[in-house]
Amino acid sequence: MKLKKHFLLFLGIVSGVASAQSRRVADRYFEEFSYVNAAELYEAIVTEKKDSSYHVLSRLADSYYNNSNIENAVQWYALMAEKYPEQLSDQNLFRYAQSLRGVGKYKKSDSLFLALASKEGALQRDLVVKDEDYLLDLTNTEDKRIGVRNLALNTPYSDYGGFILNGKVYFASASPQSDKKQRLYKWNKQPFLNIYSADERIEALENERDTVLEMYNKIKFEHPISTEYHEGKPVFTKDGKTIYFTRNNFDGKRVSKDKKYTVNLKIYSAQMMNGLWINVKELPFNSDEYSVGHPALSPDEKFLYFVSNMPGGYGGSDLYRVAIDEQGNFSTPVNLGPTINTPDGEKFPFVGADNTLYFSSNGHVGLGLMDVFQSKIVKDTLYSKVMNLGAPFNSKKDDFAFYIDDKGKKGFFSSNRPRGKGDDDIYSFYIYEDVCTQTIKGTVVDNTSGAHISDAVVKLYDTSGNLVLETISDALGSYAFESMPCEMQFVIKASKFDHRPDQVAIQTTKESKKEVVSKLQLTPLIVGNQIVINPIYFDFNQAVIRSDAEYELENIVTVMKNHPEIVIKIEAHTDSRGNDAYNKRLSDKRAKATRDYLYSRGIDRSRIASAIGYGEEQLLNNCNNKNQSKCTEKEHQVNRRSYFYIVRGKEFIKVKQQAEKIKVRRRLSKKNSYLLFLKNNFKGGKYKNEKCFTKDKEKCGTDALDH
Repeated sequence: MKLKKHFLLFLGIVSGVASAQSRRVADRYFEEFSYVNAAELYEAIVTEKKDSSYHVLSRLADSYYNNSNIENAVQWYALMAEKYPEQLSDQNLFRYAQSLRGVGKYKKSDSLFLALASKEGALQRDLVVKDEDYLLDLTNTEDKRIGVRNLALNTPYSDYGGFILNGKVYFASASPQSDKKQRLYKWNKQPFLNIYSADERIEALENERDTVLEMYNKIKFEHPISTEYHEGKPVFTKDGKTIYFTRNNFDGKRVSKDKKYTVNLKIYSAQMMNGLWINVKELPFNSDEYSVGHPALSPDEKFLYFVSNMPGGYGGSDLYRVAIDEQGNFSTPVNLGPTINTPDGEKFPFVGADNTLYFSSNGHVGLGLMDVFQSKIVKDTLYSKVMNLGAPFNSKKDDFAFYIDDKGKKGFFSSNRPRGKGDDDIYSFYIYEDVCTQTIKGTVVDNTSGAHISDAVVKLYDTSGNLVLETISDALGSYAFESMPCEMQFVIKASKFDHRPDQVAIQTTKESKKEVVSKLQLTPLIVGNQIVINPIYFDFNQAVIRSDAEYELENIVTVMKNHPEIVIKIEAHTDSRGNDAYNKRLSDKRAKATRDYLYSRGIDRSRIASAIGYGEEQLLNNCNNKNQSKCTEKEHQVNRRSYFYIVRGKEFIKVKQQAEKIKVRRRLSKKNSYLLFLKNNFKGGKYKNEKCFTKDKEKCGTDALDH
């Protein structure tokens, strides 16, 4: 019994050592951004070696997440959350929530976002308002082009919107009127919203980067536009003669409620005559039973976009549009469809002069509870893939009511991000041109011959391991990443089918328009009839595969999985030191240990024709028994080697390599919007359940759609 216990203990120790060794190999792949290999090894560690530690599960889930394999990422994040709820980092929660959204599990995703929001200081600590008049100068190129200001006329109450017409800005505010006692909105204990106008002013300083857009001379709209209830989100025809705005369901005498006693929203219009607004009337597609609000006009004024929770939509509130004919009649509302709308809420549409639709949503993957997104109106009701606008427009909090002028130079957005003046604040932005960018370029070459390598996949990572951009090398082995921000660190990794990858760390400098040059060297894994890897080493007098040998043998695994038709034979050789017969036995054990490792990695036994050790029978130099004392350790090492010969299936290799080249070109010829999203927006996230996030009308109060 005692002997049995010792034997079992020994097995446990060996298993633990093997698991730790495999983990080191997986960690090395992970740190080199080889997420596919890392995921495969980590998963084998969990399923075969029963190591489900927090480190392994976290790295496994992150490997799938970073490789956009969302379904598998969800599986492993879920197991990690179940086993280690107290150890989950903010990033774990964020990535788990993002992955859940990617597979349509919105309720679970939302619960994780809410849990993350309750943690103080969770993620994205870099987006901080420094003072009331500030310039956000974040780390990526897009952010560096945008000067942002919290407007001076913001109040401790809700202020939002911003729409420029003929030098005037129109917005909504709940700021109280000093001349009379006002009714308070039960939801937030603030006065009801009113529409205001103000004058715009560009404050241009000597450095264009400090130029900001400001508003002053705030004036409230009077009756018949303003009432004792909510008015907000106005939009005007270009001639200024027609206004569309949102209002509570109020006819001037009484408020109407639906069957659930909710006061819904409606869109109203009015005409300007002799300097006065007249003929206020609700639009024909309004209803007492659901809300309609947040109007926006297309650039040609032939369509009116709006928000509604009318029956038949995709979620809490959807974006719709109606056509306006020459007589001013409206068509039946048309839902913008699943590209735009989600099971959550879409609000605050705006259509730019270039026919880009901007809107806010908490249903698309974003940085915060509600983010600003964009989609190009391609044709009629066809919309391009939704993209997140990123920082500085989006933050951890609610970001909405985006507007940009016809020249694409200035505009407004609203947010309740930290350190504002009150509830919701209006932020102006001004886009300047003196951006410091550089080009990262270089070549990919063959490490053995120095020849240029075309069609290599070149990836640019940030220092957190997030993929920023991806390209392929041209016929001269050249690659380039243009318009990259100055003074940033990156890692470039090049890879190609049947080659050992290479990576290099680089840093852009302070000088704009300069080039940062680097060279990446790939080593072919198939040369002639051999699979060539770096030498694999064994400890003295041992035939146990070490972790550094495992790392090298993974290249053999990769090639054999790339080419399921090939069959190999393994040869192992020693130096001349020691007994001839002993060396032959030792090398044979090492050859078979190498073979067995490949078996353990899923290589079928029929694909390894033989694994034979030749001892010192085939020395490569004169370090034989006569001369061994004269040889250096380095010279002896030349004879300690393993060969992997391809004995069958070699004729299929070039066909497969050509097919992979075509596959890479096709994949990278498509725009990868996910990578663009990461480039612009990856800073983590912190979500908070505020206002109508749960779409619960009773909790939200009577104004279920307005912000």
